[in-house]
Amino acid sequence: MDTQCVVTGYLDENCYVLKKNNTCLVVDPGDDFFKIKEAIGDCKILGVLITHSHADHIGALRNFLTKRSIKIFKRSNLEEKEYSIGDFHFECIYTPGHSKDSVTFYFKDSNEMFIGDFIFKDSIGRCDLPGGSDSEMRESIQKILQYSDDIKLYPGHYDSTTLGDEKKHNPFLK
Repeated sequence: MDTQCVVTGYLDENCYVLKKNNTCLVVDPGDDFFKIKEAIGDCKILGVLITHSHADHIGALRNFLTKRSIKIFKRSNLEEKEYSIGDFHFECIYTPGHSKDSVTFYFKDSNEMFIGDFIFKDSIGRCDLPGGSDSEMRESIQKILQYSDDIKLYPGHYDSTTLGDEKKHNPFLK
């Protein structure tokens, strides 16, 4: 799987375009549809994955809703289980704390997690916004700590990291 980060909007939100066999998934379509569309190129869009519904992560979502063949994956229509769409296979993991609807998408084949604003390099997402919860964040962190250290984490802002590095250096994961 080829993973491309497209930084969008005034909050520098990370949108990800995941490509495989001339098809793609879009994770968290931020504010700049044309920039995202350029990254998609000629790939057929199979779905859009939403880690949480804060405005900076879904600003361009309406542009994807005009095509009926594109499936939207978000907390309200997902269970904690494995999904397949085209050649993409991923697991949905509920990770509330930053928001009530926060989810993590784990692509076991490529060892990648798309975590939205759940975990950042050396930090975590804010829990003081409406729908945020410190206790839910602690539970979500405990859940994610069970996964392998070598998983690459792709956050909704800033740089990617690995779960192992976060276990060692992130004070919120200790």
